Amino acid sequence: MARLNLLEETRFEKVPVSVYPSQDEASIQVAQRIAAIILDKQAKGEKAVLGLATGATPIKVYKELVRLHKEEGLSFNNVVTFNLDEYYPMLPNAEQSYVAFMKKHLFDQIDIPQENINIPDGTLAPEEVQAFCIAYEQKISSYGGLDVQILGIGRTGHIGFNEPGSAPNSGTRLVTLDDLTRRDASRDFGGKENVPTKAITMGVGTIFKAKEIVLMAWNEKKAEIVKKAVEGEISSEIPATYLQMSDKVEFVLDTDAASALTRFNLPWLAHDVVWEDKLVKKAVVWLSLHLKKAILKLTDDDYNNNGMAQLITEQGTAYSINIRIFNELQRTITGWPGGKPNVDDSNRPERAEPARKNAILFSPHPDDDVISMGGTFIRLADQGHNVHVAYQTSGNTAVWDDDVLRYLEFVQDFAVAVDDDNGVTRNIYEEAREFFKVKKPNQVDPEIIRTIKGLIRKGEAIAGARFVGVPDENIHFQNLPFYDRGKFTKEVDFEDDILQTMELLRQVKPHQIFAAGDFADPHGTHKVCFDIILEAISRLRKTDEWTKDCWLWLYRGAWHEYPIHEIEMAVPLSPQEVKRKRLAIFKHQSQKDLPVFPGDDPREFWVRAEDRTSETAGLYHELGLANYEAIEAFVRWKFKD
Repeated sequence: MARLNLLEETRFEKVPVSVYPSQDEASIQVAQRIAAIILDKQAKGEKAVLGLATGATPIKVYKELVRLHKEEGLSFNNVVTFNLDEYYPMLPNAEQSYVAFMKKHLFDQIDIPQENINIPDGTLAPEEVQAFCIAYEQKISSYGGLDVQILGIGRTGHIGFNEPGSAPNSGTRLVTLDDLTRRDASRDFGGKENVPTKAITMGVGTIFKAKEIVLMAWNEKKAEIVKKAVEGEISSEIPATYLQMSDKVEFVLDTDAASALTRFNLPWLAHDVVWEDKLVKKAVVWLSLHLKKAILKLTDDDYNNNGMAQLITEQGTAYSINIRIFNELQRTITGWPGGKPNVDDSNRPERAEPARKNAILFSPHPDDDVISMGGTFIRLADQGHNVHVAYQTSGNTAVWDDDVLRYLEFVQDFAVAVDDDNGVTRNIYEEAREFFKVKKPNQVDPEIIRTIKGLIRKGEAIAGARFVGVPDENIHFQNLPFYDRGKFTKEVDFEDDILQTMELLRQVKPHQIFAAGDFADPHGTHKVCFDIILEAISRLRKTDEWTKDCWLWLYRGAWHEYPIHEIEMAVPLSPQEVKRKRLAIFKHQSQKDLPVFPGDDPREFWVRAEDRTSETAGLYHELGLANYEAIEAFVRWKFKD
């Protein structure tokens, strides 16, 4: 299990950092580190005192510890644990409680004595909290302190629930949660309004007393806050920066979480590099934007003064490099996303032939198509391609309960109006009203309500696709089974989803597939949907000849955009096309104003989409290219044959 640049220190990093190829490998290493502490203490006849964390980050660490217990006989009989935090108030048997989390992922599967488990009590009366916190600190001290404390990091930079403003010497206490922290937890609670506003947490000072501190972070969503914690100035605004003051801490990251660190993101500033083509393009784009100078205006001095002297020494003058990169960027821009017929396509992102392509756009949710690439969608239809759209999931989770009642009331009134009222709709309506009265946060709807919510989104998707210009027979609703199965179990098999996708692809035989590559989707559905498509097309490539002429293009949605140096096809939009795209998005009425799961961006989806595409166009213009109203961006997936 290779580590990348283990504990490599640069002038930018202020704490030791270990980077692993994947969170799986990193988690195994952390688990084995914990196991070594337990075994060492066992050999000495002592207790191993562990500080534990909750959330998605440590789950695979706990999974490996469970495996070590079940398969290799690791005993936890001598282990004492102290959890970092708990929501307040919170019942221990609530689904969202950290007591339930720890039982599910660790305690119920190992041989730890129940009396050795310590988790902050979310059921205390307010007047009891302070005394409990003091006793919690004293109990940790009575065991000689924590042998190791494992941490995650929140997007506010919190460790435990030590939110911005926490003091470096703070102890266990009751805290008020940051709004971003509550938004991040909203899906678990069925909405931010159901997330507790307070929590009991170990303090930064408590954490600092541990003999070892391991902070773990996975995936690209954590990259920016990790960079601030590792390379930024110590600040109460980012409590994780306090860890820079400890000589016992190590950050353990996967490559995605480490991607914003200077040695990975801007490596030429940290050490000598091999100037491969992709890195040259990234560096020149960065230099242009950093200096606020168009690419063609960059000079040798600009390169020399910004860590890129090696580049012009090896590859020629700034002038020649500038022209090369400018031309590469210029060639990504095309108003013909399906390829322009009867032209030389050697420097174009798409093939000229066939002139009329079969194209299929996969939309994870029923509105990702128009939000993410609505302008390109319109272009493909306008330019005469045989365009299909496949809505992979029903999206029924993201419909307000009130909308169900509103639609049922319409159906009821319509039945009366046409003298066809048999009472069925009224019964469903009454049952729905009664269910919503007692519905608990995050409770799964009955099948009939999920069906109604799915039909609401289906009708909106049909309206949007028709507005774009797609014929009804080319509109496909897959309703992939994983989506509803995932509401009842986390152990989901995707084989039927893959087979269904293979069948649709065989039916369409596309020259172009457009799929969501926006894996920063906070709800995870985009990544699952992409993996299903990728597995389906990978299998088909072994048997079906048409796949050899099929290209896979990735778009990103309303969450973020591809960086300029990665973009391989940039489709410019006129002001009129931006307006048409907006009107297509408006067809999704249930997602307007305030969607059920808006993520951490308060803007409406259509506003996000327009801002994102105008920002991309603005960056192209800053680099010295044409000034467009908006640009939608794509990256081509490279299959490994």
